[in-house]
Amino acid sequence: MTLKEKLNSDKFIVTSEIGPPKGINTAKSLEDAELIRNRVDAINVTDLQSAVMRLGSMVTCYLLKQRGIDSIYQISCRDRNRLALQSDLLSAAVLGIENVLIITGDHPKCGDHPEAMPVFDLDSVHLIEAAKQLQSGKDLSGKELDGTPSFCIGAAVNPTAEPVEPEIIKMEKKAAAGAEFFQTQAVFDAEKFKEFLNLTKHINVPVLAGIVLLKSAAMGRFMNKNIPGVCVPDKFIEQMDKASDKQEKSIEIAARTIDEIKGLCRGVHIMPIGWAKVVLPLLDAARL
Repeated sequence: MTLKEKLNSDKFIVTSEIGPPKGINTAKSLEDAELIRNRVDAINVTDLQSAVMRLGSMVTCYLLKQRGIDSIYQISCRDRNRLALQSDLLSAAVLGIENVLIITGDHPKCGDHPEAMPVFDLDSVHLIEAAKQLQSGKDLSGKELDGTPSFCIGAAVNPTAEPVEPEIIKMEKKAAAGAEFFQTQAVFDAEKFKEFLNLTKHINVPVLAGIVLLKSAAMGRFMNKNIPGVCVPDKFIEQMDKASDKQEKSIEIAARTIDEIKGLCRGVHIMPIGWAKVVLPLLDAARL
């Protein structure tokens, strides 16, 4: 089954992600993907995450496809104008890459090339519209295409944004533009997540809750201070601080969160953030 078919079924979806290397040695990224290939429905490949220069998402997705691994091509609005964005979507389709997660992208000042000029010619809503228009056989200028792509289009949403109303409006726009699934930012509080889902129940699009593996108490404090809209509860920070085995405690926290939200959404998106070896034990602990 394709990811689109799974999203249209009753299956509980599990996705995870890998980051391409900073260089051309893809061995580690591909090993990380192989670890979980039989336990997840698809693997996201990040697109210059945190505005750090790396190997491209598209070529990494293609390498996964060659190995029979279903991937989700992340494409960011940050670095390309509408010409390049549309061209890259068509290129991905030619390579057989159908699953696409469309994001705005972090500002370059956050990354390792802070002097880089951002583009943001389109935002994520308009790029979703562009992808849908390509599927209809025309580009953004209305010109006919010779052969049309087929995508399963995803988008991002932050359920713990403060205030949450603008995030809901943006989610509505993304759904109206053609988003077929949502992957969320990190979810740590099941009750807050439930409140968000109640506020957005009129948006009939599958939601996959983002699960981040905490590596340490310091990581939790950093996320609270530096990542807008992400709130790691003090109790989890304290638990990580006191834990003698950080990995075991991280898995316990993430598995408990998954158990609490399993019945609320269509799936989970696990973000190991460089801790790929922990994904399998988490899937076991969460009975996924």
